[in-house]
Amino acid sequence: MSVLIDQATQLRRIARQTGEGLALAGEGRAGAGDGIALATVIAVTSGKGGVGKSNIAVNLAIKLASAGKRVVLMDADLGLANADVLCNIDLPSNLSHVIARKRELADVMVDGPGGFRLIGGASGLARMADLSDYDRQSLVSALAELEARTDVILIDTGAGISPNVLSFTRSADQVLVVTTPEPTAITDAYAVIKVISRDTSDAKGLPSLANGLPSPRPLSLLVNQIRHRDEGQLVYERIAKVARQFLGVHVLDAGSIPSDPEVPNAVRRRTPFVLANPRCPASLGISQLAMRLQRGVTPSADLNGGGFFNRMSRWFRR
Repeated sequence: MSVLIDQATQLRRIARQTGEGLALAGEGRAGAGDGIALATVIAVTSGKGGVGKSNIAVNLAIKLASAGKRVVLMDADLGLANADVLCNIDLPSNLSHVIARKRELADVMVDGPGGFRLIGGASGLARMADLSDYDRQSLVSALAELEARTDVILIDTGAGISPNVLSFTRSADQVLVVTTPEPTAITDAYAVIKVISRDTSDAKGLPSLANGLPSPRPLSLLVNQIRHRDEGQLVYERIAKVARQFLGVHVLDAGSIPSDPEVPNAVRRRTPFVLANPRCPASLGISQLAMRLQRGVTPSADLNGGGFFNRMSRWFRR
């Protein structure tokens, strides 16, 4: 068995002995053969930048935390990380320090507004595939420890279809694709769904469809910045229909967030809008999104992969 798996087993054994093995949010999903519950991992991604993906991730983290979940938000947009800016947090260290083994994961996690924990992104590490074996081992070991102590891990990926983005979407339990009603955003959102649904790099250990191909990662679509109620549903139906017809993929409806002047106002104040104005239309939309996710709008798949850590380590060993 590899050194990485040995480390994960040891970390989880320690957590179990000290009572730190915590129940999975909403599912009670256990780790592969170790008797310990693992966090639900939700990757928040988009086809293009500027659709409000990071803002959605930050405010969703706050809403899930307010429901009593232990939530960690990892800013995995390694080249253009900005979750700390949205939260008005000055980070003394970030993910790059963990990878370089200059800090432990607990040292770089900071308290975010509203009760979640934030792992700041590492500027300058644009391509995860370029990391050395030593660096990869550092990262997945840290993630293994995190996975056993958290209910929900939100991963704010970069935009687009780079190998870095795909590494997180293929390892997550659920993928939330964010778009806006703009034609370019819709086109790019469909492109992301197409690539993720056809990404079979992690096929080992995944359940199969009747035709023998690996089943796709559960995908849901959130339409941000809608101008009227029907606009979000129209965008969702358009993308879902094309994905079903040409990809054979069922895209789940995560709802929509209305365009709201409170959102840019909150960004300028560097205060998440669900805290700045909990009753504004955008905040109510985030509340509905959190409830949908907790009810299972993107139900956790039985991936038989031993959790996020094991799936990430398989990718690293390719």
